[in-house]
Amino acid sequence: MLEIQGLRSGYGDITVLQGVDLTINEGEIVGLLGANGVGKTTLLKTISGLLKAKDGTISYLGNNLLQIAPDKLLGLGIAHVPQGRHIFSKMSVSENLQIGLDGVKNRVHAAKQLEYALRLFPRLKERLGQQGGTLSGGEQQMLAVARALVTQPKLLILDEPSMGLAPIVVREMFQAIRQIASDGTTTLLVEQNAMAALHVVDRLYVMDRGAIVYKSNQIDERELEKIKEVYLGIG
Repeated sequence: MLEIQGLRSGYGDITVLQGVDLTINEGEIVGLLGANGVGKTTLLKTISGLLKAKDGTISYLGNNLLQIAPDKLLGLGIAHVPQGRHIFSKMSVSENLQIGLDGVKNRVHAAKQLEYALRLFPRLKERLGQQGGTLSGGEQQMLAVARALVTQPKLLILDEPSMGLAPIVVREMFQAIRQIASDGTTTLLVEQNAMAALHVVDRLYVMDRGAIVYKSNQIDERELEKIKEVYLGIG
């Protein structure tokens, strides 16, 4: 579905990504781990067209993403939930979800997608008229993911969805991510919570200093402990 080869990208004269290769097959949850500052968010921004690549290719269902404007990605079925939630705090939950639908109203069945998102995150259904900024941190993250889901994405990109959440909300979030994948949405999951990610991903990549330094189709908890110590700085 998504194939990245030799990708180099960065900010101005600074090159962050040093020739990244990464593949995501349809129906998978692919995890991307790495410590802060190794290039994970830079990679996602380049996939989404928010940063211009210096070299390499990004192919998505036969489309060259490097030639497609960021505002066209929803139409292709790519939804990106960035780190930090980025909801519209002064708008209601319902209005936030409607904004997601506005970009794809000719492609999806609005009522069906709203029902699906609210079934995954029932707390939001109880708060449809509430301003986004008054929600708890966990509820705001749910809203950010739900706003992406109403677009009926083929590829869902999640950047640190568990960041800053209480353990019980982290469990709820990862249960939802597992269900989303089970329902057929391919997912790229960027996480620092390595143990939580392990339990939902089909395959795993690890980044360090702008490059993929490890990949695995099967990984056990002993191997994960080595990854955490060597690449994530977690003893």
